[in-house]
Amino acid sequence: MKPLSGIDALFLYLETPETPMHVGSAHLYEPPEGFTGDLLDRVRRHIATRLDLAPAFRRRLAPLPFDIASPMWVDEDDVDLEYHVQRVRLRRPGTLEQFEDCVARLHSQLMDRRRPLWRLYLIEGLASGQFGWYSKAHHAVVDGLAGLQFARSFLDLEPKPRRVARVGPGRDPRPDLAELVAATLRNAAGQSAMLARRLPEVARVLGGLLGRAPSSEDSLRKNLVKMVGFGPRTPINVPITSARGFATVSVPLDEVKAIAARRDVKVNDVVLALVAGALRRYLAHHGGIPKRPLLAAMPVSLRGAGNVEYTTQATMVLASLATHVVDPLRRLAAISESTGAAKAVTSHARSVIPTDLPPIGLPWLLRAATRIYGGAQRLGPFPPLANVVVSNIPGPQAPLYLAGARMLTYWPVSIVGHGLGLNVTLQGYCGSLDFGLVAARNAVPNVRVLAAAIRAAHEELKGLVLGRRPGAPTSGTKRKAARVTTVGRSVRAAQGREGGRQAVEGSSR
Repeated sequence: MKPLSGIDALFLYLETPETPMHVGSAHLYEPPEGFTGDLLDRVRRHIATRLDLAPAFRRRLAPLPFDIASPMWVDEDDVDLEYHVQRVRLRRPGTLEQFEDCVARLHSQLMDRRRPLWRLYLIEGLASGQFGWYSKAHHAVVDGLAGLQFARSFLDLEPKPRRVARVGPGRDPRPDLAELVAATLRNAAGQSAMLARRLPEVARVLGGLLGRAPSSEDSLRKNLVKMVGFGPRTPINVPITSARGFATVSVPLDEVKAIAARRDVKVNDVVLALVAGALRRYLAHHGGIPKRPLLAAMPVSLRGAGNVEYTTQATMVLASLATHVVDPLRRLAAISESTGAAKAVTSHARSVIPTDLPPIGLPWLLRAATRIYGGAQRLGPFPPLANVVVSNIPGPQAPLYLAGARMLTYWPVSIVGHGLGLNVTLQGYCGSLDFGLVAARNAVPNVRVLAAAIRAAHEELKGLVLGRRPGAPTSGTKRKAARVTTVGRSVRAAQGREGGRQAVEGSSR
């Protein structure tokens, strides 16, 4: 048995039919060279050899009576791979657009809590001869970095799968009710004692941020003030329904790094500037650009070096997207200043940010908070805490393989919620930054327009900073185009035309 952490429990009790709380990723793969058999059978046999590499493969929830406390994780010996690894076939002609729509549909579906909280989908029928792949796991099981570790358990660095030692049977028998209750009480006592021990440190840190303090603390207090506030209301920030949209866009990592180096900012600042530029283009035609800057909620990892535990260990900070600033370079500078303030406060308070809570009564408390927040979002005057979630996950730069098939793309697929109808998560992979945009359809009816606007914002910033003609190919662009073949090119060409049109229209306003 393993206790469910307080943050992991939060994702369980925030979940409703309109707001599934799983994260995932979408990929294109080149099939194994010369392979002619049933790919699904090959993949299932491959996954079967990896079930003992990651606890998430076998963990399932064991709830307590009346939800008096958060559930416990217990091992599931009999993992049904016919359920967890499924096949989906696209209709002709098998475009990237159809693949994205398929991922959006699968991502909108809740997971069965009676089973381990993960599923994998082989998506066939792409016109290019490639195959698609979509994986998802509940956020109660993994956060972004643990999710990457989870994926690596069934991926390889070479076309030939590595040999994996099997652990075999011998797990503890399933716990009975008395054992679950006893383990919960022990966990509650331990968490309560830990919180009590940390209260003096919490008081000291908060006193430094909010009270009178030396000049160094005064700077931190000013940074905290910059982080506090609400975002303006936009068409994106509404109560959401269950229907999802998903779109992808990839930009060369070397270009983003060059822009960051030339302007003396971080790569993540450039990423936020691309999202800000895209949102300006989008809102210019959907409700207008607010006079106040939009706010981005950014997950920040709290993991120590070498920590690969399968739990959520992250917090959320706010940063201004400076969308009220017309000039892209001034906007980038303002974003860099805002993220610097956020990082300073987070670094100072990192040691006292809780990643766990006593579990007794937590389900009731979190469900009540979810109902209150959802109801508040339905009140028109209630301002959003943030306007968009933007998450940048570091990823592998070497090619990865699944059962001998080479991975071509690594588009993340994340979470949206009431008042936060858009999530932009990206991951670096093989010289590219792969953006996955998830939106509630009632908040963003056509999320591909935003994906095209990110591409247009990148071309604009590249032209201003690097002096390259917008649209001029680079070595990174050529490599990506070589990997993503017929399926992607027609859709990406359409995205580029749409993004270019909106860039012209947006700049004329």
